[in-house]
Amino acid sequence: MSARRFALLLVMPFILLTGCGTKDDPQASLEAAVQQLQDNLEAKDTGAVLAQLHPQFSAQHEFDRDWARRTMTLLFLRHKNVRVIALTKNSRLDPTYSEKGHSQAQVALTGAAGLIPDSARHYAVTLEWWREGDEWQLARLSWE
Repeated sequence: MSARRFALLLVMPFILLTGCGTKDDPQASLEAAVQQLQDNLEAKDTGAVLAQLHPQFSAQHEFDRDWARRTMTLLFLRHKNVRVIALTKNSRLDPTYSEKGHSQAQVALTGAAGLIPDSARHYAVTLEWWREGDEWQLARLSWE
């Protein structure tokens, strides 16, 4: 598994939006889901991240949920501390399909065995979220 793929799971929560998610406000709940994803990745909580992935999750049109689980496991074993820093961010609801949301950002990913990062990478990431009931789930992920 390449280092780029390994670091990919850190880019998932690239949008660090503020706001309190409510069931009545799809935009706010989308922003809350993005923040929760970031929190779960930084807490190295593989189970919680997987719970946020849609059953039909796909990354780069070729990787699935099992790949995400394996990648996170490797990443979390390699780095004691994981950080996702959003340099730019934007989330929006799909204007034609209210059950979809989109997020885009430029992110810096860092990993560290201690307090000082020993690896860092920059990515442009795009996420597509699908709303299932009252929850947003990450369905598609791509990065450059």
